[in-house]
Amino acid sequence: MHYKDDTIIIREFTPQEFSLFLALFDNVNVTRYLPYKTSEEYREMFEKALADYKEGELSRWGIFDAQNNDFVGMCLARVFLDNPDQTEIGYTLDENYWGKGIGTKVCKALTQHSLSLNEKKDIVAVTDLDNIGSQKVLMKSGFNRIENLVRENSELAYFLFSKNEI
Repeated sequence: MHYKDDTIIIREFTPQEFSLFLALFDNVNVTRYLPYKTSEEYREMFEKALADYKEGELSRWGIFDAQNNDFVGMCLARVFLDNPDQTEIGYTLDENYWGKGIGTKVCKALTQHSLSLNEKKDIVAVTDLDNIGSQKVLMKSGFNRIENLVRENSELAYFLFSKNEI
């Protein structure tokens, strides 16, 4: 995936950008609503992203500031583990970029990318029940909240993209 507007660029990571990727998850405010992962798990996640670029159209990508090329965060589109007939999107932004409309731009770009691959496949997103900011971004981006998704010992807010919003 490659996306660019006057604010952000979404592109493939380069192998040299692992330190940027890892540093994103060092901030406790950024990871507050994410499942805990070790540095090794983040390394595996990054290496899988690099491998995925050769395999197909779903992966994790870097988000960069279009004006100064600063690292903003990462985003993803992948087969949804809970339902392989759905595509899951998500993003994680550096705290310095919260509240600037970037999450909404990223969600819309990921949604359009996913629809371009298979417009019949539903697009979903999940958030921690307490992550109200991300839930508002999803609603602004054309997603509707549906029932909570229950996994083993957790419950997540579950969102489905409304294709009527296109």
